[in-house]
Amino acid sequence: MQVTVDGFLGGQLRLAQPKTGYRAGIDPVLLAAACPAHSGQEVLELGCGVGVASLCLGRRVPGLSLYGVEILHDYAQIARENAARNGLEFDVRQGDVSARPMPFYDRSFHQVIMNPPYFAAEASSISPEAGRASGRSEQLALSHWVDMAAKRLRPKGYLTVIQRAERLPDLLVALDGCLGSIVVQPLAPRAGRPAHLILLRARKTGRAAFQLLSAQNLHSGGAHIQGAPDYAPEVSAILRDGAAFSWRN
Repeated sequence: MQVTVDGFLGGQLRLAQPKTGYRAGIDPVLLAAACPAHSGQEVLELGCGVGVASLCLGRRVPGLSLYGVEILHDYAQIARENAARNGLEFDVRQGDVSARPMPFYDRSFHQVIMNPPYFAAEASSISPEAGRASGRSEQLALSHWVDMAAKRLRPKGYLTVIQRAERLPDLLVALDGCLGSIVVQPLAPRAGRPAHLILLRARKTGRAAFQLLSAQNLHSGGAHIQGAPDYAPEVSAILRDGAAFSWRN
């Protein structure tokens, strides 16, 4: 498999990813920034791909124990190599989230993070490239991802998810009776535009009221100006400096 080695977090990480197929953008970086992990905790990523989210999180929060499950053998191997390249420990198991038993079935975690495929199977055409198909088109119901995440969480542990805004109803149905204290952070391209992504945080045994926060704009200004950097300052701090995401109240 041909790969490129790309910089993340302003060059703090050098990560390989396939030259063709599914390639990470800013979404896993935002996911990592939104995870409320603390040093000494254990974090599991379901569908970790080449490890971008987990390794960004590991760079931001020292002292984490990182674990990942990835269905594609080549991607799992690249994730292991990425961890070694950047001096981070990351226990990646090749396996299917739907498998019985799933990798790490006998473990529980303080945090679970995931970036499940964005598009429902019936709403998308399946790419012939395995990595792109696995990363973009749902081959396992979103409810199953949530169920597996909930089973791997310790009491009071957190699930953090990034997903398309249109899938929020599906997520909320899957979470009902499973996890609580749900907080939803819409992510809009620019001010005045509809949110196209959401970050969601939920807690095992949580009982706090549902919160829908005000939107975080990813870009400044009303339109992109060619050649000008236009990420919102808060977002730029995440992408370039590895800052934590600030959930907007």
